[in-house]
Amino acid sequence: MPDITNPAAPIAPHPALQGLTVLQRGWLSSNNVLLHGQGQGAVLVDSSHLLHAPQTLALVRQALGGEALAGIVNTHLHSDHCGGNATLQAALGGRITVPIRAFDAARAWDEDRLSYRHTGQRCQRFHPDAALAPGQSLSAGGRQWQALAAPGHDPDSLLLFDARHGVLVSADALWENGFGVVFPELEGEPGFDDVAAVLDHIESLGATWVIPGHGAPFSDVAGALHRARQRLTAFRADPARHRRHGLKVLVKYHLMEEQQQAWPDFLSWFSATPLCQAVWLQLGSPDGTPSAFAEHIVHELVRGGALHWREGWLFDA
Repeated sequence: MPDITNPAAPIAPHPALQGLTVLQRGWLSSNNVLLHGQGQGAVLVDSSHLLHAPQTLALVRQALGGEALAGIVNTHLHSDHCGGNATLQAALGGRITVPIRAFDAARAWDEDRLSYRHTGQRCQRFHPDAALAPGQSLSAGGRQWQALAAPGHDPDSLLLFDARHGVLVSADALWENGFGVVFPELEGEPGFDDVAAVLDHIESLGATWVIPGHGAPFSDVAGALHRARQRLTAFRADPARHRRHGLKVLVKYHLMEEQQQAWPDFLSWFSATPLCQAVWLQLGSPDGTPSAFAEHIVHELVRGGALHWREGWLFDA
């Protein structure tokens, strides 16, 4: 996770990425992709986590270099991708555009439909101005970006593809080494087939560069797709492995938000978070109680170096 007092530097662009500024962030916050407007105002794709909103504002202001911010486009509304929306809009203006399937929930700020209550995560309320649907085009940065449906990790998620330059903004549908947790599967709903279909669709695009939601841009698209399919095959063969992985991600993410937490407070969060309870039940109620299972999961994360434990406190590593 980046230090909030030490903003990350922009990635130096490849020629195919000229006119774009990619701000690579830590795993609590999604990457930010600034599509410079060539006199028409810039568009920011995703705004990172609420915790990093001041840092995001500083980074975006620096990258704008005096250019106006015409708007923010969210690939999906998980808290690590839209948590800076309210701060950036208040400071810089611009319209907020969200995936069409999430538009009504965001307007009403339905925290159940938006997943924040279900996952026990934070997000500052914002007010979307427009919706983007699969098949529509977004004109930004002197480029035409086609919005493509990308269900799997999140049912509402979108990809953005610039066919002329072969650049794909993949959000959490494809990373250099995998993809995001398939949240529907954690809730007992099918999601793996959607992941497979999206990977096939990405392959059909012939993209030469991918800007993922987390991690650096990459050009070995075939290699990334191969690794993602291997991971998907393993999860399909052992859905319980994916559920445990997803639960560990939820716990790790929570500690990234909190930085440190007393053990009783962590157990209270775990017990009050519906998705944690749902996964525990789907796994067959291991260890007898949710609290005992939470202790088991935390010990695995501590042994793996993802968390630290000291004198009754959990710390993010």
